[in-house]
Formats: sequence, structure tokens, C-alpha cells
Amino acid sequence: MTRALFVLDLENDPELISAYEARHAPGAVWPQVIRAIHQLGYRDMEIWRAADRLVMLAEIAPAGLASLDSDLQPIVTQWEAEMSAYQRPILPDGPKWLPMTRIFALDEQPAP
Repeated sequence: MTRALFVLDLENDPELISAYEARHAPGAVWPQVIRAIHQLGYRDMEIWRAADRLVMLAEIAPAGLASLDSDLQPIVTQWEAEMSAYQRPILPDGPKWLPMTRIFALDEQPAP
């Protein structure tokens, strides 16, 4: 498994943040979107929030990410369009979910 982290900001509006969280509550994400996440090769995914900043932790299958069936693409596109009303990318010209770079790992440090 490969672990990847991504960062994204939300619009800094308490009502929008609350609505975004509600859209991600258990059972609230469209089943087709959940199916698409699995189909793409994600084995686990969590989104964490601090104020208006989101961090996504994803576990990706050893084979890497796969392609999405064409029947799911329009549904995922619609979901992403709806979510973009709440989201504010970190870099204006970058990806919506910006990949993070690991800069420290305790297990790579010399023993004390």
C-alpha cells in the first residue's frame, strides 16, 4: 500500500463548512462516488479538518490508481462540481487537492 496526503482549503464560512461536513457524513456521499473511489484503487480514505483546511489521507493499492468506468464519470464530475462550491484550492493554478510531500519520518531518524 502507498499512503498519500493531500491538502485543500474550504471557503472560510461556518455555514459552508458545516454543509460540507454534512455532505461527507456516513451515508451522505453518493454511493456511486464511493464505488468510484474503490474502483480507482483507493483502499482507505479519510478527510480531516482544522478550521478551513482539509487534509486527505489515502491508502492506494499496490498496483496504483486505475481508470474509472465511463458510467461513473458523469456522476463523479457532478459530485466534484457540487463540492467545488465549498472548496478553495491552495494554489490557484494547481490541482484542487494538492499532494503533500513528507519531510519527516520518525522511523528514519537515528535512535536516541
